[in-house]
Amino acid sequence: MLGVLETPAHLAPFQQALGEGLTKVRARFDSHLRSGEPSVDELCRQVERYRGKMLRPILVLTCGLASRTDQSRTDLAVAFTDGHIVSAAVCEMVHMATLVHDDVLDEADIRRGERTISALRGNEAAVMLGDLLIASAYDLCNTLSSLETSRIVSNAAKVVCQGELLQLHTRADWAMTEATYYKIVSGKTGALIACACELGALHSQADASIRGALAAYGDKLGIAFQIQDDLLDLTGDEKVVGKSVRKDLEKSKLTLPLIHHLATADSVQRSQTIAILEAIDHNTQSGGEYATLIAQLGQTDSIAYASATAARLVKDAKAGIAVLPKGAATDVLHLMADAVINRDY
Repeated sequence: MLGVLETPAHLAPFQQALGEGLTKVRARFDSHLRSGEPSVDELCRQVERYRGKMLRPILVLTCGLASRTDQSRTDLAVAFTDGHIVSAAVCEMVHMATLVHDDVLDEADIRRGERTISALRGNEAAVMLGDLLIASAYDLCNTLSSLETSRIVSNAAKVVCQGELLQLHTRADWAMTEATYYKIVSGKTGALIACACELGALHSQADASIRGALAAYGDKLGIAFQIQDDLLDLTGDEKVVGKSVRKDLEKSKLTLPLIHHLATADSVQRSQTIAILEAIDHNTQSGGEYATLIAQLGQTDSIAYASATAARLVKDAKAGIAVLPKGAATDVLHLMADAVINRDY
């Protein structure tokens, strides 16, 4: 249910409630995408291959329960309102849209261990499917009586796109700073996770302080999640990670380990690293460059630096939700934060 989490026995009632909630989220997601046009519906069904850990729906539901003072109830599932279910489905639609579009941008062939939509059906179908997912997300938002959910989601989607555009602009910028990197990942990853956390609190009628604390938790969690993703892209095994790896290198996207290395390496090391990165970017490497690059990153402790940064963000995220009521859902938020960096996929 919670992916890499090993949940203690006392959280069993929460697990059951979450499972019931996620079943409703999947049903709402699928029914709202259904068009009645066989060719469109068949393509939409293929997006199921992108459904992985369902982190964002889980966060909507968990934050919804964590915002309540009665987390010890055995009938927790009744605490999920239609707003929680709709918000969770909306966040997953927007997230899946970004994945479908990312695979086009990265020319990726593998996602969740399966062929990507763009690899199977071409870029045109993939782009339109991503657009359909986003349009469907906003249409689903409109089924709620309040416009607040739509406002929060639309702002998050805008920030996600801004982050992606900034990353495109900074490709092969060997002088890129950590501040710019954090702006990119807070946008492309942190914004939607923060949105999911805030929406959970919103639909539990939590006050502004709880909503703000959970949004901040989500932003830090999202940045830590992206740092770990970047590390896996750099050092992971495609069969374990479940998606194409080394894509950041091929597209000259600077991630935290490389930014730290280029900022701390001596001039000779820096020049050698840039030459390797340019060879990878232009597909002119002769072999062995990747191993040399990893060795150079080790000399400046840049991989360890990125891992430590993600761990610090997780620690800060957990400290920031001390204002939440004590209970099973709050315990799970702590476990989820730890799981973000204790994963190899």
